[in-house]
Amino acid sequence: MRICELKQKEVINIHTCRSLGCPVDVEFCCETARLKALVMPGAGKFCWCFSRESECIIPWDCIRQIGEDIILVDFRDEKRLSGE
Repeated sequence: MRICELKQKEVINIHTCRSLGCPVDVEFCCETARLKALVMPGAGKFCWCFSRESECIIPWDCIRQIGEDIILVDFRDEKRLSGE
């Protein structure tokens, strides 16, 4: 799977059953060449129209499953996504 394909999948939080949108970027570790996290847009933001302060980072260990169309995550700090 390519990163561009990963960024087209909708992220669903299995803890709240809410859609979090699609990832805008990924973080990876140069030393291990492994993905570290999904970068999600903050509340009311989309695509490239946001500042870094409004990004939300979902650690890779929160990802439960990657399917054809969606990514299931168990993310309990969702209040950061809603701007609270």
